[in-house]
Amino acid sequence: MLTRALLTPRPLSLTPGHGELLLDERTTVGASASLDGVLHWLQSALRPPTGLPLPRSSAGATVTLALDEDLGPESFRLRVTPDGATITGGGPAGVFWGCQALLQLLPPAVHRKAPVAGHRWAIPALQMYDTPRFAWRGLMLDVARHFMPKHDVLRIIDLMALHRLNTLHLHLTDDQGWRVEIRRYPRLTDVGAWRHESQVGAVSGAPADGRPHGGFYTRDDIREIVAYAGQRFITVVPEIETPGHVQAALAAYPSLGVTGAPQQVWTRWGVNRNILNAEEATVDFFTGVLDEIMELFPSAYIGVGGDECPKDQWRDDPRTRQRMAELGLTSEQQLQGWFVRRLGDHLAAAGRRPFGWDEILEGDLPAGTTIASWRGSTGAVTAARRGFDVVSCPDDKVYLDYRQSESPTEPIPVSIPLTLRDVYGFDPVPPELTATEARHVLGGQASMWTEHADSPRTVDYLLFPRLCAVAEALWSPPGGDFPDFERRLTHHLRRLDAFGVEYRHPSGPRPWQQRPGVPGRPATREQRAEHIARLVSTITTT
Repeated sequence: MLTRALLTPRPLSLTPGHGELLLDERTTVGASASLDGVLHWLQSALRPPTGLPLPRSSAGATVTLALDEDLGPESFRLRVTPDGATITGGGPAGVFWGCQALLQLLPPAVHRKAPVAGHRWAIPALQMYDTPRFAWRGLMLDVARHFMPKHDVLRIIDLMALHRLNTLHLHLTDDQGWRVEIRRYPRLTDVGAWRHESQVGAVSGAPADGRPHGGFYTRDDIREIVAYAGQRFITVVPEIETPGHVQAALAAYPSLGVTGAPQQVWTRWGVNRNILNAEEATVDFFTGVLDEIMELFPSAYIGVGGDECPKDQWRDDPRTRQRMAELGLTSEQQLQGWFVRRLGDHLAAAGRRPFGWDEILEGDLPAGTTIASWRGSTGAVTAARRGFDVVSCPDDKVYLDYRQSESPTEPIPVSIPLTLRDVYGFDPVPPELTATEARHVLGGQASMWTEHADSPRTVDYLLFPRLCAVAEALWSPPGGDFPDFERRLTHHLRRLDAFGVEYRHPSGPRPWQQRPGVPGRPATREQRAEHIARLVSTITTT
């Protein structure tokens, strides 16, 4: 029972044994050549804090990594006796997740990056079997609103791996910044990666800070991020926003817009009325962008955005109305569907799968499209019933930029309070779905929007420990026990301390985590539910 209480996410099956395995100067590690990458990672994780050499042994190793094709690709068995430990996975990913479980059985100081004195590096004897509930266990990280330097993205990837999350949805472009180098369109980063100031606070009319902000990832940066994530069995899914949330692109190339007027990278938060025009040249521009994105990201899924696209510019523009007539379209919703469909078809022709927010359900979508359902469960239910795969990310459960309590000390309080208990109750599968429909739910992800998170420290505060709860909801069997999770979390926070995570303490924000005097935009659950109901009124679940 004590051993089980140390593990997060909650394991499927664990039987304590007798005694312990002590790691010392004589400890060796071993694996077949097909697991070289995992073995090297394990050595790199254990050597800095323990100071142990942990050489590789071709036979009779103390810690052995192995494969068993009868297991699922992410499933693993862990057997520890006083004589040795064996981690067996259905694939390299399963072995890697087993290594993460092994680390959690050691003292929390194992997550430090330099030798730690005064610890016995002992692993309790046990037998354990674990397998994930969902194949998509993700985090959406918005680096467009506030840029996150590459080394901080790599740190987030390590924290995802610690919690057995396997998908990083990287939100790379928006009104406030374009964060990825595109060789054929250099102004996207020369101009679009920089804004002259940023709004401070969440209310309309909030002041600006007068401080330039920007940054972008070079192609080599992206390759490094993707490779680093891949070594940890995390897929990076890129998102390029269209046809709304595009003012950074319009600042670089005004001809892409409806008006063609010069623009600046937007300095405000919220929904921007400036959107793309529907000319063939604009479609060609973005298929060209996607071609370079596909070169950099091997993910089967490529995000095309599709959310929060105001259509008044299209409605009021004579050329757009003419274009709709040329295309045989009768509504602006159909025009958005046409635009997304063109990009989706381009991705599908290249063997990729378009991935977009649930607004794209208002239009005609190519087969293979996957929906990120954020406005409650309506998008998930609609998509599953129409035969599309779904990633659930409802804002009222897993939008981790939302405030964490009703306390007035919460920094820049946004929307409804999402407590640790609220997030722990997340289930990606809407109860309205039949068993057949539910098979379209690939899993879920948390969303970390960064309008009000202007530093990695603030991202830490908003993510943790709520992301720990999301990870358990996505990995472990349904019907979790929140009091049990809280007990295990008490120990898990010591791991986060060793890792250097500036999480929100159970007692509330520390003084340096507060933002006194900076207004937020709090809402009640009733207000939020009414707002979401209006937003989803244009799609039906049948």
